[in-house]
Amino acid sequence: MFHTEQYKGSREENYESVIRQLQALLEGESDVISNLSNTSALLNQFLDNVNWVGFYVLREGELVLGPFQGLPACVRIPLSRGVCGKAASQRATIKVDNVHEFPGHIACDSASQSEIVIPIILNGELFGVLDIDSPVLNRFDEIDQLYLEKFVEQLSKHL
Repeated sequence: MFHTEQYKGSREENYESVIRQLQALLEGESDVISNLSNTSALLNQFLDNVNWVGFYVLREGELVLGPFQGLPACVRIPLSRGVCGKAASQRATIKVDNVHEFPGHIACDSASQSEIVIPIILNGELFGVLDIDSPVLNRFDEIDQLYLEKFVEQLSKHL
């Protein structure tokens, strides 16, 4: 059902395709852990030059590690720290071209060079964040941001 060779169009077309795949993958399933797990696996398979794809979920005022693909990660992140904390507290996507230049960056994987974090908002409330790291500087651009935000919007319908 899911094969990397099917992504042969423009970046925009490929993102639209993976969003449709996400919708099909999650259709009819209501378990949050299952849906986040499959979503991180789908994105990890789809995106190139990434070394971590996963979720942090808001629990009792801090972000707690959820389903992910990649090396073991930080378990808890205060809303006042790191890229994830900033994106969560501002409820806005944060795209960092060079994580070493981001004040307060939390280095869970020393190979990470750039990062994008998209907040997940459900019914006006912060649910958590989608966090994606890359071992390449400047990995994420405006196209990635636009379509990953659309991806999260689709995901939020199944949480």
